[in-house]
Amino acid sequence: MTLSKVDRDCFEAALTEARKGLEAGGVPVGAALQRDGRLVSVGHNERVQRNDPIAHGEMACLRNAGRLASYADATLYTTLSPCEMCTGAILLFGIERLVVGEATTFAGDLDVFAKRGVEVVLLDDSRCKDLMAEFQKRCPEVWAEDIGEPPAPAGPPR
Repeated sequence: MTLSKVDRDCFEAALTEARKGLEAGGVPVGAALQRDGRLVSVGHNERVQRNDPIAHGEMACLRNAGRLASYADATLYTTLSPCEMCTGAILLFGIERLVVGEATTFAGDLDVFAKRGVEVVLLDDSRCKDLMAEFQKRCPEVWAEDIGEPPAPAGPPR
């Protein structure tokens, strides 16, 4: 699928946000919200920076958008497949289109969107994968926490 200029620009805004997150020591997931051809908001994962367990990139983007009467005709761009929490928010607000940078690092459940009538465009963008690989190498325990995996068991006492 060929993306429009608006799509490319908005996805680049999400990718810029992901890089900001990594530079700040956080999880490099960025998001952007577009409606009627206009960039409405951006955000990045700030769980580490804010000590906030629900400050995922998509949630930050939606928070930064403020109250909108409707999300009809909106597209959300995210550098990583959404988790269950973010999926719920996207569905709750009736966002009709989702552009995902990659779903290799974290698959999420993109099928749930299709079942609910949300158009999903999966880009399989290597830049997004590279950011996540760098982050996972630096902070594997924060990544596990971010996706809800239990911490690795401590070794036996010495």
